[in-house]
Amino acid sequence: MAAIRVSLASSLTLVSSTSTSSSSSSVFTKFRSSPVFNLSFSLTPLLFSRRGKRMAHTLAKATLGLTQPAQIEAPKISFAAKEIDLVEWKGDILAVGVTEKDLAKDENSKFKNSILKKLDSQFGGLLSEASYEEDFTGKAGQSTFLRLPGLGSKRVGLIGLGSTASSNAYRSLGEAVAAAAKTTQATSIAIALASSEELSDESKPNSASAIATGTLLGTYEDSRFKSESKKPALKSVDILGFGTGPELEKKLKYAEDVCAGVIFGKELVNAPANVLTPGVLAEEAKKIASMFSDVLSVTILDAEQCKELKMGSYLGVAAASANPPHFIHLCYKPPSGPVKTKLALVGKGLTFDSGGYNIKTGPGCSIELMKFDMGGSAAVLGAAKALGQIKPAGVEVHFIVAACENMISGTGMRPGDIVTASNGKTIEVGDSSDY
Repeated sequence: MAAIRVSLASSLTLVSSTSTSSSSSSVFTKFRSSPVFNLSFSLTPLLFSRRGKRMAHTLAKATLGLTQPAQIEAPKISFAAKEIDLVEWKGDILAVGVTEKDLAKDENSKFKNSILKKLDSQFGGLLSEASYEEDFTGKAGQSTFLRLPGLGSKRVGLIGLGSTASSNAYRSLGEAVAAAAKTTQATSIAIALASSEELSDESKPNSASAIATGTLLGTYEDSRFKSESKKPALKSVDILGFGTGPELEKKLKYAEDVCAGVIFGKELVNAPANVLTPGVLAEEAKKIASMFSDVLSVTILDAEQCKELKMGSYLGVAAASANPPHFIHLCYKPPSGPVKTKLALVGKGLTFDSGGYNIKTGPGCSIELMKFDMGGSAAVLGAAKALGQIKPAGVEVHFIVAACENMISGTGMRPGDIVTASNGKTIEVGDSSDY
C-alpha cells in the first residue's frame, strides 16, 4: 500500500523572552510566565543536498507488524547560478517562467518579450505556435512543454507565473519544473525568467532561493514504506539570469537547510504509529542533537522522571499505552556571541490518538489518520534540524515535545477522573479524546 504524503499545518505554541545574558534558565520556570503567541509552522514537507548528504533520518526499526522503513539512497542534486544565454544552455529541460504580460505578441503573432522572441526564433516559431494552440496565456498554474530532439535542450517549457511574479509564484515555478523532471526522468534542468532584468539586484537572491525551495520540495517523494519506488533522476539545476556570487550561494544554501527541516518533519508525520512510537520520536531528537552537537543539546525525561516532576496530566494521557511516554527538550544555543532573545517552540506529540475511552468512532472521526496528531512535534523537530544547520546568532531556542500515545486499557484515564498538572492545577477529564 502506498504511503500517505501530506501537507500539514501544525499549531504550535511560541513563548518568548529577551535576555542580555547567555546563561540558560530552566525552561519550566523561565518561560512559564512569558507571553504566549500562536505560531503556524507549515509542513509542505530535503532528501537531497548539493553535497549529496542524506537530509532526513532513517527511523528506528518497527516492532508491531515487522514494518521497516526502506533505506533510501539519496541522489546528488547540485545547484549552480549561471549567467549564460538561454539558447546556449544544453541539458534535458529548459524552463522559463513567464507572466501574462510576457506573452504579449505583435501584429505578426510573435512574442514582444526579447528572451521569448529569441528562443522562439531558435526553435523555428514552435513556442509561439504552441502557446496559441494550447491557449497558454501565462496564468498561474499553466504550463506547456515542447520536445526538441537534436537541439541543445531536449525540452523547453513555459510556466505561467500569473499577472505579476511573486515569491509564491517563484516557488510554484520550481515545483512545476520538478514535476516535469520526474515525469520525464530528466537529470539536468535550467530555470530562468522571461523578465529577470526587471528584478532588482537585492531581490534576485531571494527569488532564486524561492525557486530552489520549490524545486527541492517538488522533487521530494516519501517512498520508504512502498514495496517499489522510482528514484528521482534529477542531478543538477542551473538557475539562469539571477546573477552569481556569495550572497546568492548563501541564499541557495539557506533554502536547502530550511527544506531539510521541512522534509524531516514530513517524514515524521508520514511514518505510521507502529513505527513512530514516543520512544522512536525521542531517538530522532537525540539524532538531531548528535548531528549538530556544536549548537544543540537534548534532555529526555522518562515516565519516572516525569512523575518526580508531578506531571500528572501528561502521565494520565499516556497511562493506557504499552509504549511509555518521553518528554523531549532540545535546546539550541548559537556557536558564538551573546544571546539577546530566548524562544520556546512547543509541539503536540501524540504519536497516536485513539480517543481513549471516548474512542473516535462514527463518520468523520478519522481514527485511521490519528498518527497525524504528532504534527506539532514534527514541526518543532523539523525547525530544530533547520536551525542546527543555519546556526543563527543572538537567539536561544528551546524545543519542547511531550511525546506519548492516547490508547485504551485497564490502566487508562477515564472520563470523570481528576488529574493534577505539574503546576498544581487539578483537571477533571470530560472527554478523553480531547487530549
